[in-house]
Amino acid sequence: MGRLVVIEGLDGAGKRTLTDALTKSLHDAGASVATFAFPRYGTSVHADLVREALHGAHGDLGESVYGMALLYALDRRGAAEELRAALRVHDVVLLDRYVASNAAYQAARLHEGADSAVVEWVRTIEIDRFGLPVPDTQILLRVAPEVAAARAEHRAAADAERPKDAFEADDGLQARCARVYDELAAAGWLSRWYVVDGTVDIDFARLAATVLTAEPPESGGC
Repeated sequence: MGRLVVIEGLDGAGKRTLTDALTKSLHDAGASVATFAFPRYGTSVHADLVREALHGAHGDLGESVYGMALLYALDRRGAAEELRAALRVHDVVLLDRYVASNAAYQAARLHEGADSAVVEWVRTIEIDRFGLPVPDTQILLRVAPEVAAARAEHRAAADAERPKDAFEADDGLQARCARVYDELAAAGWLSRWYVVDGTVDIDFARLAATVLTAEPPESGGC
């Protein structure tokens, strides 16, 4: 059975770049890797409803914390069998966002922390009721909210088909979400977390070894 490894962080933190670089380093270390990204826009009807709501469609759906959280959860439930199948044949299944994203963003929307009732509700729905695989390791790609916001702005400017959504455009939400992510990581929510500084050069070979061995990272790039 492979290891389920999740990369978490703010919008614009650089999760896709980290996913690509870590995948290469894992391959270089001889590991087979499958990658997934959530939400699964263009593949899952639930993910597409999320995107549409974040751009003002479907009435007041986008304002509903639990309604949006359930759509995110249903998107992952639709991928559960595919995740389990990948874990059976690969050494590492690497995810760009997972259950903790739902917990962090919904708690931040409510101006609450990692001890929020919505965080426990997300765990109950996604892990207990929907039976999603529990991560072995979660990596928090930490950057300052203003850095993430600048990167998201640049991405939106460079791609006319990728305008910022309601969450990405809300600087206060991003700052609160950063605090919740830190709290989730400190509490070891669902699994062991490693915190990566997204503003310095990362030793991807060492991070890959950490992922494969589950040994604590040394100080420095990871």
